[in-house]
Amino acid sequence: MTERAAIEGRLVGEDARRLLGSRYGHFTAMQVRDRRVRGLGLHFERLERAGLELFGTGLDRAAVLESIRAVLGDARDASVRVYVLDSDGPRVVTTAASPHEPLKGPLKVKPVVYQRYLAHIKQASGFQQAHIGRVVAREGFDEALLTTADGLISEGSITNLGGFDGGRLVWPDAPMLHGITMRLLERMDVPQERRPLRVADLTGLDQVFLCNSWGVMEVGEVDGVPLRQDAGLMARVREHYEGVPGDPLD
Repeated sequence: MTERAAIEGRLVGEDARRLLGSRYGHFTAMQVRDRRVRGLGLHFERLERAGLELFGTGLDRAAVLESIRAVLGDARDASVRVYVLDSDGPRVVTTAASPHEPLKGPLKVKPVVYQRYLAHIKQASGFQQAHIGRVVAREGFDEALLTTADGLISEGSITNLGGFDGGRLVWPDAPMLHGITMRLLERMDVPQERRPLRVADLTGLDQVFLCNSWGVMEVGEVDGVPLRQDAGLMARVREHYEGVPGDPLD
């Protein structure tokens, strides 16, 4: 029998069928504002490196830009994802949705024991993280912190975690996705370091925050335990991030 696929009773073409069956690939997520993207070159770099590791092939940047422009149409602002999925070789699939603003903080986060395989790659098959996010949301939390059994933090389910300790910006020293917003914040003119961070260490930091393509969001409590808040530090982080100029798509 010839392979076929249907979505809610409607048969789809061969390309859609092959992509529906794909379990292998990577992606990047970006916020488009006025047809510009902060750190666009870093998104290309992420796709390039993951493509070389997963598929042994580089990235056609012009083709990716063309795909982004096509899915945007006339829209000026959007949330855009660029997937590279296996369908008899790597295929670029781009989606666009309404723009996403940062979650309003201070956020409540919950530690969850889970470590991603190949954590440095933003993997297209994110069932585990999506499930973890849904579970903690039902419990009243805004995000999960992925940890080892003894509480060593790696990252959030869809975020990176950072914190300030005596004027020094601290990031977890653990396997993680090196997020685009994290990389932009690493350009801040403040002392920075990576070091092992456990859940118990967060109460000793002057300010804890999460970051991803949505922006920078302060953390108010972890597993019900209140954390310190420093409005001045958060203002400094946001000022730096919002001051990063967007790169044009056109």
